[in-house]
Amino acid sequence: MANDKNKQKHRISFRKNRGNRSRQVDFTREVDLSSEDDEQTSRVVDLPHTERLTGKGALTRNRTVIAETDEAGELVLDVDVASCLRGRVLSPIGLNSLVQSEDGRLFECTVRRLVRTMARDGRNAIVAGDWVLFEPQSDRLGVIQRVEPRKTTLGRGSKRHEHIIVANIDQIVIVVSANEPPLKPSLIDRFIISATKGGAGVLICINKADLVDPAELQMLIGIYGRIGCQVVLVSASTGAGMDRLRTLLRDRQSVFTGQSGVGKSSLLNTIQPGLARATGEVSNWTQKGKHTTRTAVLMPLATGGWVVDTPGIRQMELWDVLPEEVEGYFVEFRPFVSYCQFPDCSHTHEKQCRVKQAVRSGLIAAARYESYLRILSGQDEDD
Repeated sequence: MANDKNKQKHRISFRKNRGNRSRQVDFTREVDLSSEDDEQTSRVVDLPHTERLTGKGALTRNRTVIAETDEAGELVLDVDVASCLRGRVLSPIGLNSLVQSEDGRLFECTVRRLVRTMARDGRNAIVAGDWVLFEPQSDRLGVIQRVEPRKTTLGRGSKRHEHIIVANIDQIVIVVSANEPPLKPSLIDRFIISATKGGAGVLICINKADLVDPAELQMLIGIYGRIGCQVVLVSASTGAGMDRLRTLLRDRQSVFTGQSGVGKSSLLNTIQPGLARATGEVSNWTQKGKHTTRTAVLMPLATGGWVVDTPGIRQMELWDVLPEEVEGYFVEFRPFVSYCQFPDCSHTHEKQCRVKQAVRSGLIAAARYESYLRILSGQDEDD
């Protein structure tokens, strides 16, 4: 770390990673409850004290560490930088991670326990795209000592925790299909909110465009074009639109995401032949088995830049977005919100709501307003 003055002691809580100790003595079995004399009391007192039953055990769940605080309020651990290499996480593989150093070498790294236990959710400790400092143990193995602050993220809610899928990307490529499976605008809107919250740009990629009349998609393209999103029509099977998609990916850090069956992996294979084989090579190198898009994988593009393939997402649960904050992510609402009769207008049932009037006038797309209502009410995309 550059400035020692920023280093401070922080008391942190560790996640419990061991089970409860089993009792060595069962007092109820040692005492003869049928006895009617004072002998049972003396037998309880005379039992061997081989176990503590107080709230505190032998293992502490707190520890003092030396760290800085980044702009997001997260702790950045103090490590011996001279003994570490800087690298990019290509893929988390079970408890380990495949890391590429800045000079191009590959290392299979374990994760320092302190890094794992400091994470609010174990799934967030290391993700594809993370920049890390790791200490080499050999020419193939290493130990991740610190995760550098994340500039951008793509995340979602999962079992009451934030699940960060990928970090440090420039744009999120939301892949949907024109048909088979049917296109879901509400799912697109949820991804847009997550991308905006994580600080990344948005590119909407409509695959399987050969299955429908392109004229049927023009209204949808116009809706998202009006709010500043780029939209590209492509077909992995015919190659239509692929040149433009390659141009939009060049020299960018991109992540492909969307529901299962929309053709993310097929698109990547078409963008760069052999890309799927490259993910297989990663799995062969680590001896962990073939990759079948069960985890996010960061891969280099021959035209420059990187791309991340992610598992299919059926539902996109938003994380840390309050109901009253949802309207702020619908940019087309902004010119009308200040003219609503009530300052806390929810744009659902209130009279003199300018947002609802704009929907009726066609100034706000009805499909986008319906997505807003779904998100506000907590409805899933499939409801």
